[in-house]
Amino acid sequence: MNDKIYDISIIGGGPAGMFATYYAGLRNLKVALIESLPKLGGQPETLYAQKHIYDVAALPKISGTNLTDQLTKQLEITSFDKYLSTSVSSIEENKKKNLWELTTSKGTIRSKAIIIAIGNGAFKPRKLTFDYDETLENNNLSYFVNNIEDFRGKDVIVAGGGDSAVDWAIDLDKVTNHTSLIHRRNKYRAMESSVQKLNDSDVEQLNPYIIKGINYNPNNHEKIDVTLKLIKSDELKTITADKLLVNYGFVSDSRILKDWNIDLNGPFIPVSREMETNLPNVFAIGDIVTYPGKLQLIATAFAEGPIAVTKALRNLYPDKDYFEHSTSIFEK
Repeated sequence: MNDKIYDISIIGGGPAGMFATYYAGLRNLKVALIESLPKLGGQPETLYAQKHIYDVAALPKISGTNLTDQLTKQLEITSFDKYLSTSVSSIEENKKKNLWELTTSKGTIRSKAIIIAIGNGAFKPRKLTFDYDETLENNNLSYFVNNIEDFRGKDVIVAGGGDSAVDWAIDLDKVTNHTSLIHRRNKYRAMESSVQKLNDSDVEQLNPYIIKGINYNPNNHEKIDVTLKLIKSDELKTITADKLLVNYGFVSDSRILKDWNIDLNGPFIPVSREMETNLPNVFAIGDIVTYPGKLQLIATAFAEGPIAVTKALRNLYPDKDYFEHSTSIFEK
């Protein structure tokens, strides 16, 4: 067991958790930031690294990776303990000691308060539904883009019909040798403006087709053969490419919260206007929460963090309950 007792343990190292950690540090609280992945950044870093985000104040646009980089630099100003590749399996209240004990994959962490910032829960991509050689993954077959440069000069196939698939097809076409987009319907589920950009681009649209198989090309194992089937037909065709990017969306799982005795409203945590859950000194922020008027925006999550931290501070240390502007804190 870790001998430290933290004021706040923040579960989730995405933008909401990172900014809440920063703000808690400004308020001189002892903070643990716990992230199940090996790096911070959450979904913007893991799923949308090269995509642009448009709802961060003062920034007309910023990529997921650059947002993570800026939040990381901001965290360097404060002091906190970081636990990466650490999953939380349970939280239990120790009423005698008036604290929470978090059972994690790396031991027990003790904390006076908890902020849950796990986004949409544990997420994973919707994968191809047929069997294929798993060595293809992270080489010829990808489910999200970590670095757009991996696709430069390649022949690329994008599969999917939503915003992510359409947007990636458009962006990748700027660096690839050739880009194809496969969708099972003639109509896309993307924003009209994105579909217009797609139609104006050089992306080859293959509709309505579904993928029936993927194998290494027998003449060149650095390439793949993707077998397509025309919807409502027995017609098959095979396309040879360097890479296949599958964007069928993602599934998330917040069921672990039930084991923590957190009240849920569907997959979401209902919170008060001060981000309180049904458990004492356990708060929640970001995409995982719901309340009247809730907006699923990063901008909203950034605001919810300081609200939760301030309420925790008031509960834990009533004598320290005073507000300071950030300029006053740094000028001391």
